[in-house]
Amino acid sequence: MSFKRVFAAMSGGVDSAAAALLLRRAGYDVTGVTLRLHAYKDRPGLCGSADDIETAKAVSAAMGIPHQVLDLSGLFRTAVMDRFVEEYVHGRTPNPCIDCNREIKFGALLDWALEQGADAIATGHYARVRYDEERGRWLLLRGRDRRKDQSYVLYQLTQHQLSHLLLPVGDYEKPDIRALAAEAGLENAEKADSQDICFVPDGDYVGFLQRYGGVTPVPGDFVDQEGHVLGRHRGLECYTTGQRKGLGVSADAPLYVVRKDLDAGTVVLGPDSALYTDTLTAERVNLISLPALTGPIQVTAKTRYSQKEAEATVEPLEGGRVRVTFAQPQRAVTAGQAVVFYDGEAVVGGGTICGR
Repeated sequence: MSFKRVFAAMSGGVDSAAAALLLRRAGYDVTGVTLRLHAYKDRPGLCGSADDIETAKAVSAAMGIPHQVLDLSGLFRTAVMDRFVEEYVHGRTPNPCIDCNREIKFGALLDWALEQGADAIATGHYARVRYDEERGRWLLLRGRDRRKDQSYVLYQLTQHQLSHLLLPVGDYEKPDIRALAAEAGLENAEKADSQDICFVPDGDYVGFLQRYGGVTPVPGDFVDQEGHVLGRHRGLECYTTGQRKGLGVSADAPLYVVRKDLDAGTVVLGPDSALYTDTLTAERVNLISLPALTGPIQVTAKTRYSQKEAEATVEPLEGGRVRVTFAQPQRAVTAGQAVVFYDGEAVVGGGTICGR
């Protein structure tokens, strides 16, 4: 597919700026677009803040490309922030970046860009898009810089979205991207990478649940795997699977959060060995490299962004769910997080973990 007019999503960071720069140099008609995702226009550190918008506007001007701001703060609240609260209230640990990618960056932004006459959008994600003539499908591939590879958070992309997407930095190493931006004189060439959830920049997600979501954590019992009471917890929302710190329970050996019992209001604690499982089930499954799962397939899979993949078998279940069976037990598999499947360099697909 031949693209001419591209809207580049520019967050204010170096990666998205470099993506726009690469496209500009390749001869594309590029327009920079920064998303306003929060009503707090004057709070630095929030994705889509006034600071990010001004930075993106400045680097766009330096490149000689037009720049626009698209306010999606209302949709961001309902599709990302509200869902974040809902997931925690139901005992899960969500990944809001995946929701944002699906609903905002590659959902609403792409729809708007196409309506404005763009052929495609581009982002600064470290991943690659290729069309496979033999399969007749668009593929999502890992970024060449394995240390920065972001294919995990893009597993929800559809064939329609992939067919209108350019990921220019996916073919580069991160140091090369910074050098490119510095050589072009872009002011954000050395800007630090964002690490935290953008709407919880201080890392206090429990405080966010209370302030924004009106959630009041209800204290209950810490129990061991046999149901014996070990102490009191501050509320289910304050803990996640695999957590060790901040429990306030004395024991002869280290204890970890094994699971949360929503019905009983208890947090189950156990030794590190209790955190391992070789199976999980996932829902909200999206497939990329194949149209449907008709039987078991062999893949490598991971259940966290920074985790190393492990050999696994994925098989379909009723209701669109899948069962994933690992060759070796995996630690701290957490409901609400994503499990993503790979076949070599290509993302097969993935889903939201809903149980063991």
